[in-house]
Amino acid sequence: MRLSNPLLMLPVLAAIAVLGMTRQAPAAAAPDAPPVEAPAVVPSAERGHALVARDCAACHAIEAVGDSDFGPAPPFRTLHEKYPLESLEEALAEGILSGHPAMPEYEYAPDQIADIIAWMKSLDAE
Repeated sequence: MRLSNPLLMLPVLAAIAVLGMTRQAPAAAAPDAPPVEAPAVVPSAERGHALVARDCAACHAIEAVGDSDFGPAPPFRTLHEKYPLESLEEALAEGILSGHPAMPEYEYAPDQIADIIAWMKSLDAE
């Protein structure tokens, strides 16, 4: 499409130029301002539940009630009776091992461990 009179575009171009000049550039950070750090991830019982549902529920009872599907696997809600939860943090980080060969070895990242412990503490609160 060709305009017969290019001068008709002048008002449109002027409006675009005015809008472009009134737009402010983002403010730059002060040179000596401390870097902004990402907020720490808050442990989440829901994420912990998802992890144990994926990795542990085939053998362990992971809810506040119910029996484990595999007899020797204790329910998660009773683990704090045998082991302090803080000692489980280290075991989860280094690869939790069991006295029986059917237990697979799992290793978790620190944020995942915090989520699993949050889930286990939520079971104790119920």
